[in-house]
Amino acid sequence: MQNFVFHNPTKIIFGHDTIPTIGPETTVYGNRVLLVSGTGSAEKNGVLRQVRESLAAATATVIEHPGVRSNPVLSHVRSGIELAKKHDCQVVCAVGGGSVIDEAKAICAGAVVAHDVWKFFTGKKSITSPLPLTTVLTLAASGSEMNSGMVITNEETRQKFGFGNKKLHPRVSILDPSTTCTVPLDYTAYGAVDAIAHVLEFYFTTLDPHTPVQDRLMEGLVLNSMESCNRVMARPDDYQARADLMWTATLALNGLTGAGLGKVGFPMHMIEHSLSAFYDVAHGAGLSVVIPAWLRSQSSLQPERLAQFARRVFDCRGEDTTLLATEGIARLEQWFAAVNSPTRLQQLNIPARDIPEIATNALALGKVWRIDGYDQERIEAILRLADGNSSTPEC
Repeated sequence: MQNFVFHNPTKIIFGHDTIPTIGPETTVYGNRVLLVSGTGSAEKNGVLRQVRESLAAATATVIEHPGVRSNPVLSHVRSGIELAKKHDCQVVCAVGGGSVIDEAKAICAGAVVAHDVWKFFTGKKSITSPLPLTTVLTLAASGSEMNSGMVITNEETRQKFGFGNKKLHPRVSILDPSTTCTVPLDYTAYGAVDAIAHVLEFYFTTLDPHTPVQDRLMEGLVLNSMESCNRVMARPDDYQARADLMWTATLALNGLTGAGLGKVGFPMHMIEHSLSAFYDVAHGAGLSVVIPAWLRSQSSLQPERLAQFARRVFDCRGEDTTLLATEGIARLEQWFAAVNSPTRLQQLNIPARDIPEIATNALALGKVWRIDGYDQERIEAILRLADGNSSTPEC
């Protein structure tokens, strides 16, 4: 285990009937509030009404910025920044899933500077003193409600870039699992896949050979993601299942899983971001296509690690690590298919002829993220595995 510092400043308020606390929790940081929301689901299920009522009771002046897309775009971020500056907003409140929270973080960062917000994403500028952020979560997926990361798509350049800064942690996040009971089953599954992906990125990219505590924690989170998602699929209004999935997704990327692992990377996200930048596919749907392909590309490099995952998560038996690794990947892919999440590029209507362009786009993000060991040929090979028309490449 490596040396580490774990510090997460986000206050979590979890459970039934917690949304009315958002008003007083937000106005601690100021009375002029920019309220950021999505394209309508929080309005339909009554969550936005509860938030507005709570903010009004706390005597807040609210300026609304709705319309965040499931893959938030830079032009909409810029509009939110202009709105925040125009009304001299002191705090931002995000109501929605990870996309809404990510855009809200970008607005918090951009509202206090004169330069364009995209410079943060390309590494040309550093964040110093963003506006404070509070959130009401409505989708179990990204973990953005308790971490310092954000992802935005520049629709002009077709680049989906993300980064983290410790000053972007939300101050307070309200997690009421009942808000997710109206989330469609496909997006529920995509959220579970996203949580699993966050864990697997750490699990398979750490170079430290002795991480037993973190291994068990991460394996348990993968199991909980699948089991709670299965329960929701069987009964969408199961509050306890929704609660288990929500808390699992939050824990999957709040900094705890990576503590002690040393340097890790996000190669699966690097590749998926190109898919959703080009085709606007749901992030979790793109990940369920990329994950099995990436794992197969690693099978000759990490057979023991993959075999351990297969034994502990899927109870695979045997002594042959190569066979165990293969079976574990197949079992994970089968689970993706069982919850109706795609596993091939064709299911996303992505043609094989676009693979070289997708790989080139991914490389640009890899340079920003400083991910080593990936070139055009290797990324194309992984994408061909995702297309289903290639054997395992030598990486």
